[in-house]
Amino acid sequence: MTNVIASRARLVCELVVQTANLMVGIPDYQTYVRHRRTNHPRQPIMSYEEFFRERQEARYAVSKGRFRGCC
Repeated sequence: MTNVIASRARLVCELVVQTANLMVGIPDYQTYVRHRRTNHPRQPIMSYEEFFRERQEARYAVSKGRFRGCC
């Protein structure tokens, strides 16, 4: 019984973190990894740091020489 409660609490915490990240524009890394392994098995998978940096740059257009922030 305790293991079931702990397992569900862990799942709730993971979902809260995932939701918070999505709310600020950071896609879920585990979802990305699962997608790459399923749909692109021969292509490399970015590390979490590479993934985070790439998503930030895409969101704020940093690599295009302009900063398009939220404000």
